[in-house]
Amino acid sequence: MTVEIIVPALGESVKEATVAKWLKKVGEAVAVDDPLVELETDKVTLEVNASSSGVLKEIRVQTGANVAVGAVLGSIGEGSGKAASRPVSNDSFLSPAVRKLIGDNKIDPAQISGSGKGGRLTKEDVLEALNAPKAAPAAKAPLPPLGPRHSARREERVRMTRLRQRIAERLKEAQNTAALLTTFNEADMGHVLALRAQYKDGFEKKHGVKLGFMSFFVKAAVQALKDFPAVNAEIDGQDIVYKNYYDIGVAISTPSGLIVPVLRDADQKGFAAIEKEIDDLSLRARDGKLSLEELTGGTFTITNGGIFGSLMSTPIINPPQSGILGMHKIQERPVALNGQVVVRPMMYLALSYDHRIIDGKEAVSFLVRIKDEIEDPQRLLLDV
Repeated sequence: MTVEIIVPALGESVKEATVAKWLKKVGEAVAVDDPLVELETDKVTLEVNASSSGVLKEIRVQTGANVAVGAVLGSIGEGSGKAASRPVSNDSFLSPAVRKLIGDNKIDPAQISGSGKGGRLTKEDVLEALNAPKAAPAAKAPLPPLGPRHSARREERVRMTRLRQRIAERLKEAQNTAALLTTFNEADMGHVLALRAQYKDGFEKKHGVKLGFMSFFVKAAVQALKDFPAVNAEIDGQDIVYKNYYDIGVAISTPSGLIVPVLRDADQKGFAAIEKEIDDLSLRARDGKLSLEELTGGTFTITNGGIFGSLMSTPIINPPQSGILGMHKIQERPVALNGQVVVRPMMYLALSYDHRIIDGKEAVSFLVRIKDEIEDPQRLLLDV
């Protein structure tokens, strides 16, 4: 009996995907739940697994082709087939993060021993191989001089992934559609730093997760959104839709591009629950394991360019949301405090917003509310 390999449902509003990579070859043995082919959508990369055992009988759609939901990718036939031609540590079984690391450094995964489950490569395996001492390369003959039509520069043309294309489309859509404006402020992080230093060990011991900065800003954002509901709203035609729930998107940089998984009902979660969920979302985002549902439906977004050293930026909103909060690097600098010049750990804050729905006064007041809560974090605990 022949079993067709079908493009599964890809999630709300996602109707098409690109065949990124076949993980099996025609004639190879297939077991139930074996990953067969990797599909790339404009939101996530996902694997299509075998629904039955047998042999990969045919591949109907080649790498790089676009396919719709329900399309037939290939088929599985009866038989034992041949074993995979390469060991399990090859790049067919790598997470997107490990595959990106291997591609960037142009190394052969078959030359690295995997320590993961079933001998699969982990990120640590690749980093260890990269840091291992290498023999000096043999001397090479000098290259001939370049001809008149060449220069010393080299180019590489790589097709944009669907995720990168979608990022570009959404960012341009925001610029073309929304009346974007950014307002700035700064926050003294001294009290948050002191609070973390005092409780970080006990917090991690009790909850099994580190106390980071993002939970403070998520809690502060929720309080500010309650005070200024327009920042948590969106425009739908000629209507303004006010959201009475607080699904906070947290921007995460991955090897495939920037994605924004959503922390649902953040107003109902404590610091520990927020930190655990962000940690889980971040790990699965970098490994390409997030579901489509976890990437849709946010009402407001927070992005932290400070982890890369950014001192100030103007983030772009994530449509159809109306606001995004930008965190930045904590840097000691002199400030005036009670008539004295003192050195304090300061962070610039940025709120980019859609001026069609949010007035300047609301935006400025919203950011001041964030500043006040961060500078006096006890307010977050007391909900005042």
